[in-house]
Amino acid sequence: MAGSNISIDAGDANPIADVLDQIVQQGRNLKPAFSQVGEYLVESTQDRFQLELAPDGSLWDPLAPETIKRKNGDTRILRQSSTLVDTILYDASDDMLLVGSNMEYAATHQFGREADGITAREWLGLTTGPWDDEAFILDILSDHLLS
Repeated sequence: MAGSNISIDAGDANPIADVLDQIVQQGRNLKPAFSQVGEYLVESTQDRFQLELAPDGSLWDPLAPETIKRKNGDTRILRQSSTLVDTILYDASDDMLLVGSNMEYAATHQFGREADGITAREWLGLTTGPWDDEAFILDILSDHLLS
């Protein structure tokens, strides 16, 4: 190769090879890291529920006047019985993390249902802005892979 270069030999007894091997080994057992991420995302999602915020930091659309009337003046959004927020769970394995709720109406509130006049109020997702879920998740994974 013309010019200037550096050669790194990642053979045996090389610190770089040792770190790469460690990352590969830790990457085969991601369940502990995914469990930690799951715990964090459940809590983060529940915190946003209390603030009635979408993951992008925007406020959920307010309730329609007829909905407030039906709820006897209760203006809390998606928390009449707190069932949805209380059923946010995670399931972690070595190669997958699922976070969400098994309630039938969870998707309806996440995406809305135009035919029934139900506004989408996105409650599930990675938070941006002041609470940066992605940065926290990357820290967890980095700590796991390099521990």
